Amino acid sequence: MLEFRKIGASYDGAVVLQDVSFAIEQGETVGLVGRNGAGKTTALMSVYGVPDVTGHILIDGRPIGRRSYEPTGRGVSLVPQGKRIYPNLTVEENIMLGRASGRESHWNLARIYELFPNLERGSNRMGTALSGGEQQMLAIARALISGPKLLMLDEPTEGLAPVIIDELISAFQKIRETGTALLLVEQHIAMIQKLASRYLALRKGELVGDGPVADLDRREVQELIAL
Repeated sequence: MLEFRKIGASYDGAVVLQDVSFAIEQGETVGLVGRNGAGKTTALMSVYGVPDVTGHILIDGRPIGRRSYEPTGRGVSLVPQGKRIYPNLTVEENIMLGRASGRESHWNLARIYELFPNLERGSNRMGTALSGGEQQMLAIARALISGPKLLMLDEPTEGLAPVIIDELISAFQKIRETGTALLLVEQHIAMIQKLASRYLALRKGELVGDGPVADLDRREVQELIAL
């Protein structure tokens, strides 16, 4: 589905990722873990060519070109850290921006609102008038309606109350059941263990772990990735 082959990434010459290789299979849920500054967000943004990238990133076995919107059109969508809700658009208008990819999608407004009923109740409100948890749901909804085969999420539970985190976990389980692959960048390790079958671990820009999520309970693994 998504493959990194010896990826290096840098910003203005400052190296963030070094020789990172991994693959995400169709329908798989994977947690990408590591301390702040390990390179997790940069790994996601590398798919869109935001840092300077060396190596090869492939979707369904074909390399990604230089156009930043290409990954979304080929079925890889991102829910970025910070949500990035458009303040001058309603909830529904924010969601429908995801249709710009032009992909066919089994996610329509009815299914989105079934997944996130709060969004339907506030569909005519400005997107930034929602609570923090609802804005995160809105960001996920906007990505889903683009019809992703792989949904990448960058710190989706950051700053949210435990009850909202539980709601998001339930939503991710339902998304996963549709066959959508998930790549979760997340500090909330218990969430990774509930949702994912496998973890990838970055430390100082290098991939230092790749294995079953049960291994995250092992002390030697925790020490290796400094969780």
